[in-house]
Amino acid sequence: METILIIGGTGNIGYPLIEALTKKKNVNLVVGAHNVENTKKKLAHFDQLEVKAFNFLDASTYETCLKGIDRLFFVRPPELSNPKEDMFPFLEKVKLLQIKQVVFVSLIGVEKNPMTPHNKIEKKIEALNMPYTFIRPSFFMQNLNTTHLEDIREHHDLFVPAGKALTSFIDTRDIGAVAAVCLSKEKYIGRKLEITGAKAISYYQAAEIMSEVLGVPISYSKPSLWKFRKVMLRRGIPKNFVNVMVMLYFITQLGNAKKVTHVAEKILNREPISFAKYVADNKDQFL
Repeated sequence: METILIIGGTGNIGYPLIEALTKKKNVNLVVGAHNVENTKKKLAHFDQLEVKAFNFLDASTYETCLKGIDRLFFVRPPELSNPKEDMFPFLEKVKLLQIKQVVFVSLIGVEKNPMTPHNKIEKKIEALNMPYTFIRPSFFMQNLNTTHLEDIREHHDLFVPAGKALTSFIDTRDIGAVAAVCLSKEKYIGRKLEITGAKAISYYQAAEIMSEVLGVPISYSKPSLWKFRKVMLRRGIPKNFVNVMVMLYFITQLGNAKKVTHVAEKILNREPISFAKYVADNKDQFL
């Protein structure tokens, strides 16, 4: 019986990961959470898991969460943009405990972008010589029903500074499903897995698909990076988070988000979830 620690269990990736892992035998799950009671309520219908207090910024939570853990899955919380201070102390603790596998959700093309937090976290894990699996997804479809939801609901507009570039969107449910396989099969240790949707589309095409599925005209206003940053800051979104978004969309404008791979399809033995299905499944949120 193996025990897996999942940090971010109620998120867009962690939740489908838990759904997949609870169907497997011989697995115990521990979920590390800021708010233990709220997390317990959200995950109450799952068996074979335990929720424990965890905070990357509080080293006193590391020992309890990591005790008896065989494998670790985590994503970088968007609000933590300085890995050296925010995450390295935790990774150094993980190293001391000789955990069998660390699965980290990184970013496609991360090796070309040394300024991103993801790049620094990957390098730290490698420097610590830990057995890792890096899942490097393209842009999340779910960014639209989280970060960009306000503009879609209130203005029926994709307010995204991506220019005319193509993006190989992936559904976070597929990322969670891939992570579940990686945590179950030793052959994925030491791998850097670039996963994308089945094809790359522009935000103009995304707006067309959304218009058709939702039955409401959705536009793509194509703001400049400067305008996007100004509006996001005015809305009260933390500066560090906004700066990371601007950097990622600048990379997108350069054409670095259009890469399509078939890695997810091979791991899951099925096609990735399409953009149209994603929109249909989240229709109630967009309208």
